[in-house]
Amino acid sequence: MIPPKTPPTALTIAGSDSSGGAGIQADLKTFAALGVYGATAITAVTAQNTRGVRAVHAIPPEIVASQIDAVLDDLDVGAIKIGMIFSAQIAHVVAVCLARWLRIPVILDPVMIATSGDRLIDDAAITELVSALLPRCLCVTPNLAEAAVLSGHAVATNETEMLEQARIILGRGARSVLIKGGHRDGDDCVDLLVSNQGSKRYAARRIDTRNLHGTGCTLSAAIAAGIANGLGLEQAVGAAKRYLTAAIDAARDRAVGHGAGPVHHFHAFEQLFERAARDEGVGR
Repeated sequence: MIPPKTPPTALTIAGSDSSGGAGIQADLKTFAALGVYGATAITAVTAQNTRGVRAVHAIPPEIVASQIDAVLDDLDVGAIKIGMIFSAQIAHVVAVCLARWLRIPVILDPVMIATSGDRLIDDAAITELVSALLPRCLCVTPNLAEAAVLSGHAVATNETEMLEQARIILGRGARSVLIKGGHRDGDDCVDLLVSNQGSKRYAARRIDTRNLHGTGCTLSAAIAAGIANGLGLEQAVGAAKRYLTAAIDAARDRAVGHGAGPVHHFHAFEQLFERAARDEGVGR
């Protein structure tokens, strides 16, 4: 008898987005689109849509810990993505749980401010995130505003400043830092992956669209999916960047909600379905 195949698996520890474009929902869609089985540990439930966040309810820290332990005690998890932490208490229990599973690579997306501008984490949680979680992670993926908070500097306006802030964050315990430059002006969106071994630049042509809800969640989840699939960090970042760029491009003409809509996580599957439908039509 052929033994059953274990699929590549990733765990996302993050908040729930009721509109489905970011958070846990975006992570699961990304995992599925990239051939990875997804498990979850929910840290908070948000009431939000494409226009903004209306309410946030934190999950009790002991329940967050129970979710993580339940998944890791049973599933063969190849990578973990951490998103919205919300509170210092939740950051602490996540760090305690992950200390028992040091072999699993962790990608930390330090979610602090939603695309709508709503604050999603308090100062105490940021302090705990830096002290307890940052040193545990393979890579942390701040955008420009988050990198400014983590480095204690003003928002970077050029790649030199991005590199300087990444090195400060490395000095605070991170093993590698991917600073995302999508909020800068210019024809290209440039991200910098920085470690003590050097830096690597990832650039993609800027796409004119307002449908950017969940881009940070999607990128970090795609990196975790790449790691779960056996890629090295640099290769996983490159593959994730290409996937996200295609998902943004495919969402340009979609209207989900009346604000900043989500990226199109299943763009490749839609194209396959459309081709299959055309072929079926030809055969009738």
